[in-house]
Amino acid sequence: MNEPLRMGMVGGGRDAFIGAVHRTAACLDNGVRFVAGCLSSSPDKALASGADLGLDPRRNYRTWEDMLQGELALPPGQRIDFISIVTPNHVHYPVARAFAAAGIDVVCDKPLCHTSEQARDLAHTANKSGVVFAVTYNYSGYPMVKQARDMARQGELGDIRKVIVEYNQGWLAGKLESTGQKQADWRTDPSRSGAGGAIGDIGSHAEQLVAYVTGLEIDAICADLTTFVPGRRLDDDANLLIRYAPRGGVQAKGILTASQIEIGHENDLRLRVYGTKASLIWHQEHPNQLSFRPDGEPERIYSRGNGYLGAAARKNTRIPAGHPEAFLEAFANVYNAAGAAIRARRTGAALADADFPTVIDGARGVHFIEKTIESSRSDRKWTDARWTNL
Repeated sequence: MNEPLRMGMVGGGRDAFIGAVHRTAACLDNGVRFVAGCLSSSPDKALASGADLGLDPRRNYRTWEDMLQGELALPPGQRIDFISIVTPNHVHYPVARAFAAAGIDVVCDKPLCHTSEQARDLAHTANKSGVVFAVTYNYSGYPMVKQARDMARQGELGDIRKVIVEYNQGWLAGKLESTGQKQADWRTDPSRSGAGGAIGDIGSHAEQLVAYVTGLEIDAICADLTTFVPGRRLDDDANLLIRYAPRGGVQAKGILTASQIEIGHENDLRLRVYGTKASLIWHQEHPNQLSFRPDGEPERIYSRGNGYLGAAARKNTRIPAGHPEAFLEAFANVYNAAGAAIRARRTGAALADADFPTVIDGARGVHFIEKTIESSRSDRKWTDARWTNL
């Protein structure tokens, strides 16, 4: 298993943004080779996209169904080791379910699927077949997010009292979908994106980031979803108050905002965690630094690439301090961790650290989106949003 893993991809062809990111990230450290794909829902475009990328014509498929059958017909040592799904959201469920049921490991973009029923089915399918199933919440791949997680989980903040997470974008401040812009078109279409707009597209990232760093579990939500752009069919702005399940006698409170109509913001994801001893601040647009503020002491700025960081941050760093690592490398860290789990499954080896978002994290994210929408539509102040691990 020293050979690179063979990756197939569904989606991500011509005019797609995220497909190229996934391919670059997956192959960044030479542990993966991209060998097969169905890169578009249009058969002609799928073939043209695969040709653009130099795929072997025999493994450049017109449909994902053809791809699944074609790969299963190959000897195990030649077929893909895992499938990467980078389509619009409505395609995630059928493709992931089919490949997982066939025993092929899965890496799927977020949000996982449209409904909790689909999410439960995917989790049960993955469990039954024994496959590795990763969900690419890529922000958990940043070294300084891993450092924040270690510090929070090791008690350096004390008991967590308050969490503020913001995901601010401005690219949908106008009705961009009416211009034919592909990304805006499908992300604002309920049949393809799902019931959540901004809350599903970027709010799900914010929810996962808090859960990953703090380990807090949502107890209840008071949500206000708004559609500011006339004629848009999904929310483009979300504001949530959150109560987390009590831990150590303290019930932490949270504020989560996710907006795509905030003019002037690009990809402004921010996390602030406040405890009884100290606080942490991390900003995605400046991802190589982490602010740590102990009570009564000067602020400390931790920087990526330094030996004083914890094992997880050091392990997920490639180059020395002062040389920025960012978005692609964070994605690559998720792929590397999932790849380690795939290799362990192949060889029967024990896996010491499965540090990547799984189908369970994806399912919890779908539940979060549903409960946020339910809360926003309700006249009640608080909506029970507790989630039971599948």
